[in-house]
Amino acid sequence: MFATGLECSCPVIRDADGRNIRIDEYEKTGHYRRWREDFGLLKEMGIHFLRYGVPYYRVHQAPGRYDWSFVDETFGALREEGITPIADLCHFGVPDWLGSYQNPDFPAYFAEFARAFAERYSWVELFTPINEIRIACEFSALMGFWNEQETTDRAYVTALKIACRANILAEEAILAIRPHAVFIQSEATSYFHPESPGALERVQFLNQRRFLSLDLCYGREISAGMLVYLIENGMTLHEYHWFLDHGQRLTSSCVMGNDYYAINEHIVPEDDAPIHPAGPVYGYYILTRQYYDRYNLPVMHTETNNLGAHDAVQWLRNQWLCLLKLKEDGVPIVGFTWYSLVDQVDWDTGLRENAGRVNPLGLYDLNRKLRPVGETYRELIRQWSDILPMESRCLNTARLMPLDQPEQRQHPKEPKKSEVTSAPYGPHLRPHT
Repeated sequence: MFATGLECSCPVIRDADGRNIRIDEYEKTGHYRRWREDFGLLKEMGIHFLRYGVPYYRVHQAPGRYDWSFVDETFGALREEGITPIADLCHFGVPDWLGSYQNPDFPAYFAEFARAFAERYSWVELFTPINEIRIACEFSALMGFWNEQETTDRAYVTALKIACRANILAEEAILAIRPHAVFIQSEATSYFHPESPGALERVQFLNQRRFLSLDLCYGREISAGMLVYLIENGMTLHEYHWFLDHGQRLTSSCVMGNDYYAINEHIVPEDDAPIHPAGPVYGYYILTRQYYDRYNLPVMHTETNNLGAHDAVQWLRNQWLCLLKLKEDGVPIVGFTWYSLVDQVDWDTGLRENAGRVNPLGLYDLNRKLRPVGETYRELIRQWSDILPMESRCLNTARLMPLDQPEQRQHPKEPKKSEVTSAPYGPHLRPHT
């Protein structure tokens, strides 16, 4: 799947006057006004898959009450245009009435929302229930940037267990409506490097903690040190075993989506000195091997970009070459994403400021003019889109493409028992030639 996305973050931050305000990237980038034009750019690029977010805080207005007006228009248009959405249901922010990731009622209400979405848009089969859970929880509850603006390990563990539980319950709710749904769990890929021998213990802790969101969502047993960390900060053993049980049941429906940027690797000093970016030391190849070896799930590169005209082009080529090498070395790759379609706003400060600064990260600028990286990506898609499906172990997405006449849609025959691969792929994630 050659994909892009439309940046749809919507966290709450504190402005310079101390007031809580909502940051809505759809508003900042003009997508609410120009969505028809944005969808037209996808055709120009030859892109058929779109990571596309629901403005969750606008849609879910109260328990059992939704405003689907914008979603009806946009998802209806995607279906008509033959664009397959990867539905992003929660991207860094929750509705005001739910408060934040500290609210223990959020998982149940979010599962209710996910079920309502799956019932209304029954043709959608690719989902990211909660985007980048680790980043959402770190920025909201450990670094104090967004939403609850907390800065403690206890607040972080609370946010983590609530967000992961919400993600799992949403997947279960969707599968009850769409048994063949596939969950592409976009999460930040990261690594921590020691600045000196005195930082080794701190680095070991951080390199274990980076996996926690996926460990919980996939029901993977964690190290004794991480279990102690979770329990000391409010998770019970009963809650931990709930994740092991429910997460493991879902992995046959999962693709591990991982995001990689130049800032995803970090230099760690001793004690509590500030961590700073390391640049791409190991790069996407090595980090993705680490994550794949841990979870053994199909992989999709779900986000990457880089600033600057020439640097962005070179970055795209480097990421693509890493992906090809992973595929060559036996990692089941199902897709690649340049994120995003158009430029973003205020991500130079991690959405901590409402400054209105345009960040040139898109395939197009905010005037919807094609950037050099867009030209390069379009050519890359043209060169490779007919070759890779012929030689790859990949997700069979042919039946996931929207049809002009959905009532005439033909579902594939059930595979013979001998054709179905055992876990982790499941019957609808089976390798094929």
